[in-house]
Amino acid sequence: MRYAICFTPPMSDPLSAVAASWLGRSVYSGEPVEFPSIGALSVSEIAFHTAVPRRFGFHATIMAPFHLAPETDEVQLLKALMHFTTVEAPLTVERMELARIGQCWGLAPQVHCHSVHLLAARVVQAFDRFRAPLSEEEVERTDPDRLTAPQFANLHRWGDPFVMDEYRFNLKLTGPLNAAAERRLETPLRGLFEPRLAEPLVVDSLALFVEQDAGAPLRVHSQHPLGKISARQRGDRARRTRTELRHPVDPLPRTAGPLLTPR
Repeated sequence: MRYAICFTPPMSDPLSAVAASWLGRSVYSGEPVEFPSIGALSVSEIAFHTAVPRRFGFHATIMAPFHLAPETDEVQLLKALMHFTTVEAPLTVERMELARIGQCWGLAPQVHCHSVHLLAARVVQAFDRFRAPLSEEEVERTDPDRLTAPQFANLHRWGDPFVMDEYRFNLKLTGPLNAAAERRLETPLRGLFEPRLAEPLVVDSLALFVEQDAGAPLRVHSQHPLGKISARQRGDRARRTRTELRHPVDPLPRTAGPLLTPR
């Protein structure tokens, strides 16, 4: 079994529901979700182009999947994560946008968010003691010959090339695309996601993801709110008041299938 520490919006968040429909799977229940009906794209096209992120689910990686170190266990990991999140404050990304992430489409901050970058670094440092060293096979799968010098150093120190200065906060929506597929998916993706990006993205929890077996889908094991309980309760009341004054949360568009209730 492997574990990962990630950010994913709560199931009640409309962005989470739209993303689950687009990817065809809920990270909470692990169950399939009906793909959206988009005139320009067939269901088979959506399924093909989302096959890679469907396995990982809608999330931003904070600490990449890792096997537990022999001297640790899940109970210790959960206890440490619960303690860590109580001393971290919620963060806000003022504006997310549809962006190219390598050869993929995904959601990323319009402007670099330093606070999220630092949070990711603190997580990697705090939980490195729970990470078993990479096997030679795992190192080879990263294709180390293509890494830059800082990425190669990160791989051997932290088990992941894309941490610390190399980290980029993002939530992937597709697998790698050729130029034609990239152009074809851009307009439908903008139409589906941009209405959900008008409000800032609040990073107010960390989720522990699990991969039961090699190659199995990742799903949420548990979600841990950031901040002390008393502060979270005050923040929840303030958010509810602002929402009621502004407008109710829009329902999931008809084009997207319902998010299944987790087991």
